Amino acid sequence: MLQIFLIAVSLAMDAFAVAVSTGISVPGFGGREAARIGLWCGAFQFLMPLAGWVLGSSVRSYIVFIDHWIAFGLLALIGGNMIREGLSGQGEEGMADLSVRRLFLLALATSIDALAVGVTLAFDNSVNILLSAAVIGAVAFALAMLGGLLGRKLGQLFQRRATLLGGIVLVGIGGKILMEHLLGS
Repeated sequence: MLQIFLIAVSLAMDAFAVAVSTGISVPGFGGREAARIGLWCGAFQFLMPLAGWVLGSSVRSYIVFIDHWIAFGLLALIGGNMIREGLSGQGEEGMADLSVRRLFLLALATSIDALAVGVTLAFDNSVNILLSAAVIGAVAFALAMLGGLLGRKLGQLFQRRATLLGGIVLVGIGGKILMEHLLGS
């Protein structure tokens, strides 16, 4: 169980960082918004290991080959748009939001690794996949919610350039994911 908890924490770190960025850049971000991003991230982190478990080893090589590119592309797209808005001044007028589309893309981008973990867990007969997925989802929920609330506090400090800063953070996270996979670390 400790191993699953540690896996859950490592999987949730990107969701935490994305939630911090979102809390910084979304005007009026509060507890309700933190719960929304936590629910989206937690749900995806719960569902992706289950999907990976079902897919099993037959597609593992394809997932591992492209997961980092998908995560990078989604985060670079969202972050790049936020940077553009921040530089044009639109971000200061509340252009960053928590639309279903944005939450979906953020949750998907930060949970793709959980799919590969689910495939890996399929090889271990001693693992209870439902319990493991529940732990992974609960940890992601808690860390994403905490990250969003932390981001809100940081957003109050950096109000004038919050959208720009949030976009830079998202592109940076995408770059980190890509570099980790390309360099094999």
